[in-house]
Amino acid sequence: MKFNTKKWLLLITNEKINTFIDKIPPAPQALRATISLLNSGELVKASQIAQTDLALKSYLKNIVNKPVYGFKTEVSEVSQIFGILGVSSSQQTVYNYMMTLLSPKKWELFHLRESTFNELQAKLSRKWKQILQHLNIDDMDIESAITLLPASIIVAEALFAEKKDDVALLRSVNDLDFNTILSRLCGVDLFDICEKISIKWEMPKKIAHIVQASSGCKPSEDEELNTLGKWMHLLLFYELSQPVFIEASLNDFIEFQLDYVADIYEDFAKLMEIS
Repeated sequence: MKFNTKKWLLLITNEKINTFIDKIPPAPQALRATISLLNSGELVKASQIAQTDLALKSYLKNIVNKPVYGFKTEVSEVSQIFGILGVSSSQQTVYNYMMTLLSPKKWELFHLRESTFNELQAKLSRKWKQILQHLNIDDMDIESAITLLPASIIVAEALFAEKKDDVALLRSVNDLDFNTILSRLCGVDLFDICEKISIKWEMPKKIAHIVQASSGCKPSEDEELNTLGKWMHLLLFYELSQPVFIEASLNDFIEFQLDYVADIYEDFAKLMEIS
């Protein structure tokens, strides 16, 4: 009787997915308190708590002073940083920080460094906020939805790192994209992992619909959420197609679905031109 390798891989990987996601989010007291206060709109109190976590403070300072944010003078205090970002963007940035605590010290499959991954987080965050402003949407949960993609990339890296030979074989023989490989080996794709993390973070159900729609293959029945999925799909493809992320092989995660986004493509392109 033949040993069903595919079934074995599926069972093991599903267990590892759940184990890994169970670690999200990390639970330092200051971090939990900061998120809770931001969820309540208590920006000043949140900054006071965040100030006591030196690692979080260092991350916030490093992220906000990157060129992508465009500040001419260095911002150093958490109260300043949260004041500049506002409640929604502060929450989103803290979610990004939580992901860095789970990031591998050494990326095995994707050619990423900590600085490159942080750059991806910052670019996605800033441009997603720009899109929501363009659409006149002010929603803290929807703004934080973009953090789910980098989080899912970390999970995918952890899963793929243990199956590098299997991944390499599938890539060489069938020329498959990473999302298809993830689905075949794990029974879930990148956007399913996004949904799992959104549930872990107790985000509203609409966030899962948006990230699933952003795959370009799972449209939402809700027209507004589906439109947001289209914008997110374009943003993911746009950013992951930048040279630094092509070099990291991240562009192989997203298969561009032009028909899905055709009605907003020109609007998106114009918005990116002025960003």
